[in-house]
Amino acid sequence: MADVKLLGLWCSFFGHRVEWALKIKGVKYELIEEDLQNKSPLLLQSSPIHKKIPVLIHNGKSICESMVIVEYIDETFEGPSILPKDPYDRALAHLWAKFLDDKVGAVVSTFIRKGEEQEKGKEEACEMLKVLDNELKDKKFFVGDKFGFADIAANCQVKEYLPPRNDELLAFFQGCSSTHAAASASTQK
Repeated sequence: MADVKLLGLWCSFFGHRVEWALKIKGVKYELIEEDLQNKSPLLLQSSPIHKKIPVLIHNGKSICESMVIVEYIDETFEGPSILPKDPYDRALAHLWAKFLDDKVGAVVSTFIRKGEEQEKGKEEACEMLKVLDNELKDKKFFVGDKFGFADIAANCQVKEYLPPRNDELLAFFQGCSSTHAAASASTQK
């Protein structure tokens, strides 16, 4: 059996993408919880550029960035395919995944801000949701007739992979908001 480890965090949507792909492929793995305030030497060594989670370590080799990892899992392990085989559908899946990461992710991050920035973010989020709603219409999946790559990218909308709503989650996001506010204030000086 292959040695598979996932460096992640219990409340990371990006890490849950990787977990979902591993589950689809039936791959057993070890989840190593990271403390992002005190990053482990393994994380720093495995993700030398961004120093972020998730990181998949497979047979001693590290792969970073959630959707890159998902594609790697799809190509490396046996099981149901995650990316479509058809080149056009494959391109669409990549397009929607990129849209979800670049556009929707950026808009959602504005919710932790205050005042005018937050209001602008809410308006942009509504526009992005209209685009997604228009694309999906009566379809169950972004591309094709089965759950796949773009659907994994949208996993923050799927209850099975959302972290539990509790005081720990609230404290985590309040801490993120405080850190962001402090960093923003220090760059404005």
